[in-house]
Amino acid sequence: MASEITFYLPSPLIIVPFAGVLLWATLRVLIPIFVRTSGRSSARRTSGKAGSLAKRPPREPGTWEPLDYRRPVAAPYPDWSVHTTKPLPYRPFNYGPKYHITMGLRRMPWDEWVELDNQFQYFHGEKARRLADIGRKCARTEPEALEAAYELLEEFSDYLPQRYPSLFKRTTVGIDNLLTGEHFNIVERPLQEDPMQMAARLVQDDFALLIEKADGQYYLFAGAIVMPGLWNLDERMGMPLSQIHIEHGKVPGFKEKLERGVMSLFRRIQPDSPVQRNTWYIQGLDSMDAEGFTKGAGEKNMPVENFHYRSERQSVRRLPRTGAVAFLFRTYIVPVVDMVEEPYVPGRLASAIRSWDDDMAEYKGRHTFDDVLLPYLDGKHDAQVANGLDVTKEDEVRAYPY
Repeated sequence: MASEITFYLPSPLIIVPFAGVLLWATLRVLIPIFVRTSGRSSARRTSGKAGSLAKRPPREPGTWEPLDYRRPVAAPYPDWSVHTTKPLPYRPFNYGPKYHITMGLRRMPWDEWVELDNQFQYFHGEKARRLADIGRKCARTEPEALEAAYELLEEFSDYLPQRYPSLFKRTTVGIDNLLTGEHFNIVERPLQEDPMQMAARLVQDDFALLIEKADGQYYLFAGAIVMPGLWNLDERMGMPLSQIHIEHGKVPGFKEKLERGVMSLFRRIQPDSPVQRNTWYIQGLDSMDAEGFTKGAGEKNMPVENFHYRSERQSVRRLPRTGAVAFLFRTYIVPVVDMVEEPYVPGRLASAIRSWDDDMAEYKGRHTFDDVLLPYLDGKHDAQVANGLDVTKEDEVRAYPY
């Protein structure tokens, strides 16, 4: 199990959801910078254990010295199958009574950078459909991030055949999908399509690339935001991180409590120290539609069968050659009526929802479901206890974020 990382920042951080609100607390933790370079020949060669790059000399905002850091080779996922491997059951909510303000970051083992499962074909098909329908509105690369986009494609083409050899094969020019028969040439110029659109077809995650400019701000200059629904790539392209979260994302407490610490943190993260976090919400429909989803979407207090638990597993790493920050987020949706059959879940979920303060409750849309969902969760928890569930044993059988 990955260990927790504790960051000491000037202000406490809040573990809000946000998906697209992209990065802030996870915050997306890193985003370093990007400067166009001539290639690997000028890269500084580095090696060693995680954290070995932390002592690099200070740099000016908007500058980056390329590193020839190589990600450790990924071990094949044990017994993985595109047909039978189920999604991981992330349940990253904790008991109240207080909603703790924290980024909730953990070290990310390199093997776990991209998570694929038996929903791959669904994600692949939906992405293909939406790319055909709306294309650049949901996936594109601005000139400022072109080299970073190429680098991300290279990283996917290197990692995926290592981790999922039954699905992907590395080729001399890129990568093949053994299930769909697709061949991706990532070395020709120009590519057959935008590099972000090509990369989107390889993974179930959506992702964004952020670039630091000379003003010290981090800007969204490339991404493929095809599946989730908290924000729209086309509206936010080219915006600095703070504007995305304050004006558009309306993340509670970001300006007052988070902005300074997050910006400082981004500058310190190095290519050998990837991190991950989880977020979650309740929504009133079974949808990943970027245009049809909002937190708590649906009529107020609909039947409990309509509510779905939506979670994200987010990862953040800095790309060594360009210095861009790659923020990936995978969305999971589970009917609440299915999830509450899991031991301890209904009681812990009800307690977590009640722990939100007014701002967080408004942000997560609690008013749309609290009168129906909370009594339902309480009843399910009481039934589990009546059937012999020992609430004092939960820590022995469960570890965060499951």
